[in-house]
Amino acid sequence: MLHPKVGQPFRDQANPPRRQCGTMAAFERLSEMEPRFRENIASLERQTRDFVNTHCMAREARLLFRIPVVVHCVYRQSSERISVSQVKSQIKILNQDFRLRNPNRSEIPKVWKSLAADAGIEFYLAPVDPSGNASSGVTYTKTNRPAFGTGDSVKRSDTGGIEPWDTRRFLNLWVAPLAGGLLGYAQFPGGPEDTDGVVIATTAFGTRGTAEQPFDRGRTSTHEIGHYLNLYHIWGDTNDCSGTDYCCDTPTQQLPNYGRPTYPKVSCNNGPNGDMFMNFMDYCDDEVMCMFTESQAARMIATLTGPRSGLDPNPKLMP
Repeated sequence: MLHPKVGQPFRDQANPPRRQCGTMAAFERLSEMEPRFRENIASLERQTRDFVNTHCMAREARLLFRIPVVVHCVYRQSSERISVSQVKSQIKILNQDFRLRNPNRSEIPKVWKSLAADAGIEFYLAPVDPSGNASSGVTYTKTNRPAFGTGDSVKRSDTGGIEPWDTRRFLNLWVAPLAGGLLGYAQFPGGPEDTDGVVIATTAFGTRGTAEQPFDRGRTSTHEIGHYLNLYHIWGDTNDCSGTDYCCDTPTQQLPNYGRPTYPKVSCNNGPNGDMFMNFMDYCDDEVMCMFTESQAARMIATLTGPRSGLDPNPKLMP
């Protein structure tokens, strides 16, 4: 949660900040506004299920995908203008988290250590723009808007933002002040090309500069890129234990977890081990998040060999 003055932390100790992801709000909006979106999602789910069921995920058969990233910094005040150093701190976190090289992986409970996955996905700042010109992989756009929401206005110049680079070839990350405590949101595969990508709050990006506790370890981007690669929230976005994230190795859980839960946290009769609240697709504070599962990795690889294959058309075998 943020103070109404964008960029200042909310200091009410009785109501600590809680993760707020806008991906499913964006998902529902696209479902209503884009006639083919629901059909695309259903088709993608069938393809993903077939891939997961028929492809061996043994380490020797895995591919290494490298995804070019462009970061669009949209700012109103100079204090919101993130540095290239801050951008690089975020890329470092992504490469640790998606390769299971994050230092806090040691905190994965013993019962789930064998499920923790090196997804074989790496990220790098795009060295050239869509026209082939040399680039730092970071763009800057000054705006008159104090903050943005989940309506994709940050992705259009006529509404205060900036258009994406070719979304078939680049992962577009917009970093901007977001309203109402929102930390970020992503577009699932199958949506419009001109709004495809991930949006992250200025205060939840990277590990330095404008990043604020408890969302200053880069895990908001890890979470939202998970959505971008077709991962759902681990509790399945229901509150009655009927939801699913379509992953066979994540326990059923009733609701999102916030803050820093104590293991085990039991819900939906999922004892004795309880909720996998340390999963990147739950809602805990950054320092708690530490793992994707094998099934989640398989879904992301299915996406990178399917609807997002243009991001890395020639993946290499993992060493």
